[in-house]
Amino acid sequence: MCGRYASTLSGEELGRYFAADEIADVELRPSWNIAPTQQVPIVLEKRDGRARLVTSARWSLVPPFADSLTLKFPTFNARSETVCEKPSFRSAIVHQRAILPADAYFEWHTEGKVKTPHAVVPESGLLAFAGIYSWWRDSPASEWVLTASILTMEAPETLAWLHDRTPVVLGSDDWAWWLNRETTADQAFVNDAVERSIPIASALRIHEVNPVRGDGPELLLPASHGRL
Repeated sequence: MCGRYASTLSGEELGRYFAADEIADVELRPSWNIAPTQQVPIVLEKRDGRARLVTSARWSLVPPFADSLTLKFPTFNARSETVCEKPSFRSAIVHQRAILPADAYFEWHTEGKVKTPHAVVPESGLLAFAGIYSWWRDSPASEWVLTASILTMEAPETLAWLHDRTPVVLGSDDWAWWLNRETTADQAFVNDAVERSIPIASALRIHEVNPVRGDGPELLLPASHGRL
């Protein structure tokens, strides 16, 4: 988890929601079926002046030392328990933390060989996934590529029946705390984020959906819709 999610608001809407100081001139297309390596909205704090920025990033973090934008292992999620240790993530978590906004995310409940898709949604508003980001480029002459990953944690009891992992979700009171570049994050800081996330994650709602194919608002409808 999390391998698919929905994020449908425009840059202007996200800017208002997250009280951003600046919205980058990038294309943010609504999508109800975002997959790893696609461009996604991201909220971060700029290095200069602590201005909050809404922009876009490639969903799958690539560290600066990587030889290629395509890695041999998945990096769209980063486990909160090991993010400070893994070479791909440990530099980013220190000061390069972000929020990845979402309307909902998808998870598949597995029984034997049967996998049933479900949507996990907030009671109101948006999900604010705790994330990290990193810049990568192929050569000094190439353009920088912004990449990002979503932190995950052990799922609380209310979600564990669906999957044992869930994103770390931040409440609005913790956005500035998480994004603050002046704070040097360590494992204790990450553990604190997880603790703060538990009550928010525990309150998320779940409903079964139809097979997650294509890209449209119908993907978030309960499974009874559209069935004969």
